[in-house]
Amino acid sequence: MKILAFGASYSSTSINKTFAEYATGFFPAKEIEILDLKSFPLPLYTTDLEKEIGKPQAAIDFVEKLEAADLLIISVAEHNGSYATAFKNLFDWASRFKVKMFENKKMLLLSTAPGPRGGLSALQSATARFPIHGAQVLGSFSLPKFGENFAAGQGITDETLKQEFMQVIDNAKQQLA
Repeated sequence: MKILAFGASYSSTSINKTFAEYATGFFPAKEIEILDLKSFPLPLYTTDLEKEIGKPQAAIDFVEKLEAADLLIISVAEHNGSYATAFKNLFDWASRFKVKMFENKKMLLLSTAPGPRGGLSALQSATARFPIHGAQVLGSFSLPKFGENFAAGQGITDETLKQEFMQVIDNAKQQLA
């Protein structure tokens, strides 16, 4: 199985990228690729710009990465109650190239944030939206207060949250079998 994981953020210090990478360790895989979305630079999407330049290679490359994976692990970053702008822009360009960009891919959706809701609004939005684009969401989990509940080398430190996370992981693994 090939796993493709990323934090839906262009931040060089993305806690969502860290969280997505952490989650990969709970799945058996022959290959794990952690994407850095900064590898997909794109101009701000508008229909006028699309008419002018067509489909940018970065959007095509992103969709090809999605196509090559068996399992997608995405941790969505939240800015002001929605996806991070840069990810939303990538998503918009990719959907113009291929509306069903997730094409029946199995997906684990995550989110985290420094605050008490852990990016829950963006996670709920992704859980509702991504299946429209072909995703088979196997489960979702939001980790609140990342700085208090996650430690490098240890992972989730709060036992209750860790048990909830592991239940989501176990349910997803059963659906993969």
